[in-house]
Amino acid sequence: MSESVSGIAPDERPPLEPTDAGGLDAAGALALLCAGAITVTGRLVDASNATLYCEISHDGVVGHCVYKPVRGERALWDFPDGTLAGREQAAYLVSEATGAGIVPPTVLRDGPFGAGMVQLWIDTDETVDLVALTRSDDPQLRAIALFDAVVNNADRKGSHLLPGPSGRIYGIDHGVTFHAENKLRTLLWTWRGQRLRADELELLTRLRVALSASGAEPP
Repeated sequence: MSESVSGIAPDERPPLEPTDAGGLDAAGALALLCAGAITVTGRLVDASNATLYCEISHDGVVGHCVYKPVRGERALWDFPDGTLAGREQAAYLVSEATGAGIVPPTVLRDGPFGAGMVQLWIDTDETVDLVALTRSDDPQLRAIALFDAVVNNADRKGSHLLPGPSGRIYGIDHGVTFHAENKLRTLLWTWRGQRLRADELELLTRLRVALSASGAEPP
């Protein structure tokens, strides 16, 4: 997302590393997610809600994605029914507005089982020890910790962090975010008690201005 659109200066890195996304860049990924034909090929059985692994194709471009139909969302006592997919897309939009590129390209659209969230599949580096990673002081994790505080993430698990082959770390599974009450729950505590840096305060200020300009209510 450009500065003229979001009011946020873009990160020096591209918003999506093609080596992590089957060769797709951010623009190509979004075009594919929006217009592609979705074919369900599997299911991620460890997920709490219906989470389907799919092939997606359009105009000769083929990729993979995760599709979470609204009808497959498990009811939660503290979140309104049928809202998790929308919260996932909202988390992507906030990620893009910050320029951090944390959340893979994500859209809301119809699929084989109705409306739902469709998110680009990210390849991962299986050699990375997730336990060691979450206990490290990798600056990418600090950025994710700040992002989680902004979106009020109620479910940051180690398995929700995807270390890509490029070395970039992505965050997924943001269905339980944006609650009106404080719900932050995370394992990223390396920076607890530390003050925000000047650049982080500046980013949050710009994000607040951008949300206000868009008509959204700032957190």
